[in-house]
Amino acid sequence: MQDIEEFLKTKASEIDERIEKYLPRVFTKEYLEWAYGKARYDYDEKALENALSRPVWDFLDRGGKRWRPAMFLLIADAMGGDLDRLMDFVVVLELAHNGSIMVDDIEDMGEMRRGKPCTHKLFGIDVAVNAGNYMYFLPYLVLLKNKDKFESNVLLKAYEALSKELITIHLGQGTDIWWHQGHSDSVTEEQYLQMCAMKTGTLARLSARLAAILSGGTEEQVEKIGKMAEAVGVGFQIQDDVLSASGDRFQKGKGFGDDITEGKRTLLVIHTLRKADPEDRKRLLEILNMHTTDEKLIEEALVILKKYGAIEYAMEKARSMVSSAWNDVKNLLPESDAKTRLESFISFLVNREI
Repeated sequence: MQDIEEFLKTKASEIDERIEKYLPRVFTKEYLEWAYGKARYDYDEKALENALSRPVWDFLDRGGKRWRPAMFLLIADAMGGDLDRLMDFVVVLELAHNGSIMVDDIEDMGEMRRGKPCTHKLFGIDVAVNAGNYMYFLPYLVLLKNKDKFESNVLLKAYEALSKELITIHLGQGTDIWWHQGHSDSVTEEQYLQMCAMKTGTLARLSARLAAILSGGTEEQVEKIGKMAEAVGVGFQIQDDVLSASGDRFQKGKGFGDDITEGKRTLLVIHTLRKADPEDRKRLLEILNMHTTDEKLIEEALVILKKYGAIEYAMEKARSMVSSAWNDVKNLLPESDAKTRLESFISFLVNREI
């Protein structure tokens, strides 16, 4: 586990360097002309910097695991891809992910993210909405600036993959929003897993599909490795839910009990609602629908989850799902140190304690 954590820390700095190429901390006329072309009239560099670069870098500098671009690199390496040629594409995955979080915080009326007030609390809702959306669309600039490095049919597949997944992630978020508004007393486990596949799973799947496409993978490799990564994304989300229910309330990043406050219908909740007696079921739903920040009520809800073995059930589900997904693709990759590290990396994501 420690080796993987060190690998992530090392890659994080490399990933941030590439992000700065496409989204510098200081906007200059030279950068704007390189990225967007000569102004017909005149750019206001300071306005753009303050409305886009500052809020985005304030958010990115708070940390984050950078695991999606790291997985992209590991898969590309395991497939024999040219990492120097592919390195710019880490920007696609990290910006799309962080854009989704920034917007998600507004939708959830969040207060804190990664130890600081949410972007919309610091810069305003208007700036945060625009900056979050900018992070969805800026990845297309990476494809545009790298178009001479790949055959047109390869680029077309990359565009299709990016476009499809950026649509799909909104289906996942829309489903999740509807549920945590309280319209979700009968959500099934299969529906929850599909929501996760469309939300957390989609950018993991994009990481893998882009890596396979840009490394010259076959259609079979692209699709099967993409499905494997989707399962990893779902397993990662389940582990996040477990940490929220069982971690330290003072831990950085995802807060202890946040899912109870947000009224999330996690796998732990769905399992408990299925197994609980009528009294516990009614009480859990009551607390979830309060969207409370009261620690005693949050603890009460967590006690109910633990009473019915929800944490253990969810952890086993995540590990089983990811193990099965890896078994489906491991024979598609040649034996190498990169493949061994990729397997260790995948295991880390669903067994981590951070």
